[in-house]
Parts: sequence; structure tokens; C-alpha cells
Amino acid sequence: MDSEMCTLEKRGDIFILRITGGGEHRMNPTLIDSIRSALDRVKFDPDSSGPTALITTADGKFFSNGYDLSWALSDPAQAETRPKIMSKKLRLLVSDLISLPMPTIAAVTGHASAAGFILALSHDYLLMRKGRGFLYMSELDIGYKIPHWFTQIVKSKVASPKVWRDVVLKSARITAEMGVDWGIVDSAHEGVEETVDAAVRLGAELVKRKWNGKVYADNRRTVFADVLAALGSDETVGDPGEDGSVATSAGDTVSRL
Repeated sequence: MDSEMCTLEKRGDIFILRITGGGEHRMNPTLIDSIRSALDRVKFDPDSSGPTALITTADGKFFSNGYDLSWALSDPAQAETRPKIMSKKLRLLVSDLISLPMPTIAAVTGHASAAGFILALSHDYLLMRKGRGFLYMSELDIGYKIPHWFTQIVKSKVASPKVWRDVVLKSARITAEMGVDWGIVDSAHEGVEETVDAAVRLGAELVKRKWNGKVYADNRRTVFADVLAALGSDETVGDPGEDGSVATSAGDTVSRL
């Protein structure tokens, strides 16, 4: 399992959660638990006496390249349980973000695919670096059935049926400029520092509104009630389709009848 973790920095009233290392930042239990632990520190920070905001970003080429399927399928004896573990932990992480009592911003400076794209969409705002990296729901291309709860999150952030179709049923690789045009990305920026700096400026503007954090979280939970309801499922990527088979890699299926 990839040992990549995350760090938490505080700049004034802004928390910056950074997924560290130069790898693909695959969503496995270790990384997800590390992010959730950082969110707990943000939520219960004893030095925060007023409004705050959270920025999530990542080092290297990837924001996150999705689930750690290599870990999930590396032990045949746990081939049924490991994907469920990852799904449960990611659903808890998404729920944490929806319930966090402050505005949240994803500063995406590299690729965000599948579960990584879902992580980015689970923030209130999504800022993205130009020229490198894309947002990508890869399940169709790699031969996996997409979970209902993934699509519920996509629908909650994508208003246009045509865009929703292209994201999920065309596996479009969305650049920063496309994301802005499609209404998925709030703003596009030239480089890594510029993207994070823009996120910090946005966070500072939001903090100045002096919103009550509990009310902010309550309102967010109301807005995304359908997403929260979908998170109650234990469905995960790769659950069998109507024919009773599930893909293990692109073009390869294994019977589950």
C-alpha cells in the first residue's frame, strides 16, 4: 500500500491540507484515514476562535488518481472485502467534508481521476491549474461499473445534462479551461503556486463574511441531502452489473454469479 500521507498548515484563518509525495495519491485506507485525521484537527483546532476555511491540494503530478485498486485486488482472499473498505472510508471522508463547519476549496494542480475527481467535487469550490492535469471519470474507459453515489455527487455539481453525459458516459478528460466553461471549475490558474495562492485569496474572502460555521455546515447538509443519503450505500466501483460480472481491468471480467 502506498505510504503517502498528508500535512496540515495554518495560514492565519486558512487551513491548507496537502497530500504529500510525488506518487499518484491513490485512495487507500492509509491515505483516507490520514486526510480524515487532518479534518478532525481542523474541526477541533483549539486556536481557532472565529471563521476559518479549508484548502485541499496535493504535491506532484496527481491530485489523486482514484482508488488504490492494486491494493484492493492484491490479496485474492480479500478481493470482496477490500473494495468495500475503501468505499466505506471514502464515503466517510466525503461526509466529513460535507459536514465541515467552514467553506472548503480544492486546489487541483494535477490529475484528479475517478475517486480523486469525487474528492475534488466534494469541496465547495474547485480551482484548477492550467496546462497540466485534468478531471476524469475513468470508469467507462477501464471497464468498471460506476457506483450510484459517485454519480449522485457528479449530478449535485453539474447542472447541464449534456455535460453530465460527457463526464460520466463519455469519460471526458476535462482541462481547467473546459472545467470553467462547463461550470465544474470555479477558476483556472497558470501554475501550482498561482492556483494555491488563488485558493488562499478565495478562502480569505470567504472568512471575511464571518459566517457561523455550524450554520454553514447545516445549510450544506441541506443542499446535499441527496448525496448524504446515497453515502449510506455500501456499493463500490466494480460491483457486478446486470450480467453478474465485474471488470478487474479494462476489457477483463470475472464472474460473480
